[in-house]
Amino acid sequence: MPRAKRGFKARRRRNRVLKQTEGYFLGRKNRFRQAVEVLRHAWEYGYVSRALKKRDFRRLWIVRINAAARTAGTSYSRLIAGLKKANIGLDRKILSDLAVVDPAAFAAIAKLASTKAA
Repeated sequence: MPRAKRGFKARRRRNRVLKQTEGYFLGRKNRFRQAVEVLRHAWEYGYVSRALKKRDFRRLWIVRINAAARTAGTSYSRLIAGLKKANIGLDRKILSDLAVVDPAAFAAIAKLASTKAA
């Protein structure tokens, strides 16, 4: 009696895994067992990195806002506090984009916030 090789379904599963590991180094791309292991690690890194990405971007925005705020004669914390008191609902992403793209508009907002904070 010949051995059962599991047929189409197993081959499709193996091929799906090997297709996802295309471009990996050495046996990680063409040995199923290694490919499964490295693919699971890749998924884990991707999951963690999606959370880290959000943190990293927020930090970048804060650095940009702080630099622009200092050129406008205030600090980041005073600017944010002033914006809250003035009921200006701009988030950090938009503020940082303004600081890079349109410094004059950012300076106007910073001035408005500093008058409310005082």
